[in-house]
Amino acid sequence: MKKILFITFVILTFNASINAQTLSYLKYSTFKPGETLKYKLKYGIFTAAEATIKVLDTDVKFDGNPTYHLSVDGSTSGSFDIFYKVRNRYDSYIDEKNFTPYLYTENIREDGYRRNDKARFYQEEQKVVSNKGTFKSPVEQTFDLVSAYYFARNLDLTGIKPGEKLTLNYFLNDEIIPLTIEYIGKETIKTDLGQIRCLKFSPSIKPGRIFRKDSKLYLWITDDGNRIPVKAQVEVLIGSVTMEIKSAEGLSQPLQPNR
Repeated sequence: MKKILFITFVILTFNASINAQTLSYLKYSTFKPGETLKYKLKYGIFTAAEATIKVLDTDVKFDGNPTYHLSVDGSTSGSFDIFYKVRNRYDSYIDEKNFTPYLYTENIREDGYRRNDKARFYQEEQKVVSNKGTFKSPVEQTFDLVSAYYFARNLDLTGIKPGEKLTLNYFLNDEIIPLTIEYIGKETIKTDLGQIRCLKFSPSIKPGRIFRKDSKLYLWITDDGNRIPVKAQVEVLIGSVTMEIKSAEGLSQPLQPNR
């Protein structure tokens, strides 16, 4: 369940570019403090987990630079909560201008398992210092799982074409991992918030304990000034997992469902 939550909620990234080059981003933010997004994670027809993603007010600065405080709370629900209780919290502090992270923390509570980790990012030095050691990065834009999601929402999509890809590097556990995302095209989908015009993407995934060799992960992000993920879907070894948005509050711009 932990790995499914990680992959579904934070591989929410997009744009088009290739390899370890600097990714271009917007000069304004698509989100603001007070934004709250709620999601449900379904295994087949059953709701297995829920997540709340927030942008919080903060006065915390790093190297004199103001930050956004981002938080993700994930928990199991229904019968899944009876057999395997999950209460996880992830926090990231990112630069207000370039959206790269300074500090990332995890508070993991999964049944009887407990873990608290943190990582400090030094972008210019291309390194990450965590309680598990120091790790070198190939680029000056290295992310944690939460900041990767918010940075992706601010990428410059000018001129993007179906089939184009990017590579984004993020730190997880004890390694820096490249993630490749392909832009598929535009599509209008039905959500709890109405019919919404979206940009569709397909991030790369690795087959193994969760995914089949031919599994595909698809993501739908609003084609507007907010660029919030509204749906994700992937086939696993047995069945499929779907993420769907439940509510969106405090957006920087009004959401415009198709009528």
